[in-house]
Amino acid sequence: MEKLSIGDVAPPFTAQTDAGAQIRLEDFRGRRVILYFYPKDDTPGCTTQACGFRDNYLDIEEKNAIVLGVSPDNVKSHQKFRTKYNLPFTLVADEDHSIADAYGVWGEKSTFGKKYMGIIRSHFVIDEEGRLADVQYKISPEDSVNGALAMLA
Repeated sequence: MEKLSIGDVAPPFTAQTDAGAQIRLEDFRGRRVILYFYPKDDTPGCTTQACGFRDNYLDIEEKNAIVLGVSPDNVKSHQKFRTKYNLPFTLVADEDHSIADAYGVWGEKSTFGKKYMGIIRSHFVIDEEGRLADVQYKISPEDSVNGALAMLA
C-alpha cells in the first residue's frame, strides 16, 4: 500500500455514483474536492462522518469545494444511505476497491483479533489543479470533517 503525499497529483478515476451516473475526478478541475473514504454505508462511524460533511456542506460549497464519499458498497446501498441521511453530496461506488488502492487506503484491518482487508478511513483535499492539498490516513470520523474544513479556510 503506497501512501500519497501533499503536492502529489491526485490519482484519476472513473466510477459509478449513487445516482447511477459515471463520474470522473477530472470533471471537478477548477474546484476543490474533499475525497473521503469510509468502510461501510450506514454504520456508526461512517454515518457520523457523512452527517458531519452534510451539516457543513453549505460552508464547503461557499469555499468552491465539493464532497465525494467513496466506499466499496454498491450503488443501491449508496442510494439508501444517501436518502436515509439526506446527504447533499455524491457517493461513489468502489466495489473493486481500485480507487481505494490508488489512494493507498485499502489495507489490512483487525476487529476482535480477526484480520481482513478493507477501507482505512481517510480523506484527501484536492486543489483546483488536481493536486493533493491535504492527506489524512487513519483519521477518526469527527477529525476527518474538522480537518478537511480547516484546509478549506
